[in-house]
Amino acid sequence: MVPNLIGGSFVDSQSSESIDVLNPATQQVVSQVPLTSNEEFKAAVSAAKQAFPAWRNTPVTTRQRIMFKLQELIRRDMEKTLKDAHGDVFRGLEVVEHASGMATLQMGEFVPNVSSGIDTFSIREPLGVCAGICPFNFPAMIPLWMFPVAVTCGNTFVLKPSEKDPGASIMLAELAMEAGLPDGVLNIVHGTQNIVNAICDDEDIRAVSFVGSNTAGMHIYSRASAKGKRVQSNMGAKNHAIVLPDASIDATLNALVAAGFGAAGQRCMALSTVVFVGDSKSWEDKLLECAKGLKVTAGTEPEADLGLVISKQAKERICKLIQSGVEGGARLVLDGRNIVEVPGYEHGNFIGPTIVSGVTADMECYKEEIFGPVLLCMQADSLDEAMKIVNRNKYGNGASIFTSSVVAAMKFQTDIEAGQVGINVLIPVPLPFFSFTGSKASFAGDLNFYGWSSVLHSDQNSGSGVSMAMPTSQKS
Repeated sequence: MVPNLIGGSFVDSQSSESIDVLNPATQQVVSQVPLTSNEEFKAAVSAAKQAFPAWRNTPVTTRQRIMFKLQELIRRDMEKTLKDAHGDVFRGLEVVEHASGMATLQMGEFVPNVSSGIDTFSIREPLGVCAGICPFNFPAMIPLWMFPVAVTCGNTFVLKPSEKDPGASIMLAELAMEAGLPDGVLNIVHGTQNIVNAICDDEDIRAVSFVGSNTAGMHIYSRASAKGKRVQSNMGAKNHAIVLPDASIDATLNALVAAGFGAAGQRCMALSTVVFVGDSKSWEDKLLECAKGLKVTAGTEPEADLGLVISKQAKERICKLIQSGVEGGARLVLDGRNIVEVPGYEHGNFIGPTIVSGVTADMECYKEEIFGPVLLCMQADSLDEAMKIVNRNKYGNGASIFTSSVVAAMKFQTDIEAGQVGINVLIPVPLPFFSFTGSKASFAGDLNFYGWSSVLHSDQNSGSGVSMAMPTSQKS
């Protein structure tokens, strides 16, 4: 049974209900996650609340030194991971490194003599108890998006990992405590909707961070913000690439294959749709050749290019969306639904790389986030028409263009409606000192993850006007 972390101690839940954590390659039960009771959840929040006064008064230099140590420990252990997992940990590590420089991000403002004899200043102060609700697809990176910045700002934290793969959060908590994080500053609880609702409703939690689906994200945003909490909610995506005829063939193909099929398409910055300007047939033929060469096997195998989807339910949903496109008139260039059984993993949730051509904007497979290794191909007669397709889509996480034309690239950068814009870049995800800028239906809230926005989400301004003159020395 995966333990909770409450007040610095890993404790087994007393709940009689639990969820099996399955290996998606074998369907074997690898552990069980408790459905944490309300009393245990309250204990975690209480531990965070009790730890807050001492932690907020801990010098920021001490707090950031703990982050320095944490990144050292993560680097020590990350060499044990495989290719996709290594990338997951490394992108999270970059956020920890950014948090290690928190002192410069905590500086306030000061203006002398704003009025006769009055100086005014503002300081950055922590909020109190913050919380994070994580998805399954990046079990290390997303927790590291959340708690390092929050705690280095002086807050305490309650983390709810995904019930599908909670182990990475426990490992990170162990490393954080080894790095010197005091008891109660980071707490972990497990569960599903009941714990999510408890996080949204609890009066002692001041801010909530979430990454996941639109259905869950909008529920959390509405419920938590109605209780007066700050909320940052990163949600679904339908990321597009526009390919112009003058694009570099090899570089573009490598980018489309990596971004479309990497991590089995289970990431919010996956490239799910490509819009070819002009003839698409030659591009599709080359894509087919590249995709057929990918090695599909369990992610624990060193030679894996494409692993599994998280559950049988996810596989069924992906297959249903592919079929809806076919029934709507699209053409299967490559069908990965009936992939030959992978030796040793006959019960795995495998879907091979899938390419669907002739997709139109009214198809269900286009309107919904697929979250699988499926690349949809569309066609446009001009760059303007291609950008209209992208801009009409409800999602706005990211978009890329592949071209050798500076004029076309600059026009795309100016006119495209997406948070992250790539020019000859496969997935335009920012480094942590910039803010993650998903927009439209891909984000709800005012302050996003990463960078200065993440700091502003985690603290608040406190301002004062001060007169240094004694009352008896002031003129009447």
